[in-house]
Amino acid sequence: MSKYVSGVVGFIEDDHKLLAAAKKTYAAGYREFDTISPFPIHGMDAAMGLGRSAIPWVTFFAGLTGCSFGLWFTWWTSAVNYPVNVGGKPFMSLPAFIPILFELTILFGALSSVGAMFILNGLPKVKPPVIDPDLTCSKFALFIPETETGYSPEKAESHLKSIGATDIRRVAEF
Repeated sequence: MSKYVSGVVGFIEDDHKLLAAAKKTYAAGYREFDTISPFPIHGMDAAMGLGRSAIPWVTFFAGLTGCSFGLWFTWWTSAVNYPVNVGGKPFMSLPAFIPILFELTILFGALSSVGAMFILNGLPKVKPPVIDPDLTCSKFALFIPETETGYSPEKAESHLKSIGATDIRRVAEF
């Protein structure tokens, strides 16, 4: 489960200003900050200096595992465990196995993606702290945690003022 931290939050007027504020915050040397918006903002990951997600790799390797397991399982059931020669069909009949391979590839990939999302996002969060109830519907914010290198509340507040934050608050836990 994720650990909640204290810090300083600044409210920004709109999504374009939040994106610009994130770029300025990253350029100012902050690396652990977070942005909060009611919808995804294109380019925010790059502005925050975030790398690519591990989810595509998890999905790929789990799908590959599902496909391999499906191939092995269909071969084992038709050629080893219960070999029945039906009309001269070979025991390793790949065209007959394709639907099972496809379904197991999708099943393993999808379930592993969901599981990885839960793990990487630190879910479930029981009673997450609420900075402002309107953050999920109409407000935008930039949060600088106390775990940031060289953090001081005064320095963070002055930075948030310089990037155009309209309302700045110190939060006890987020």
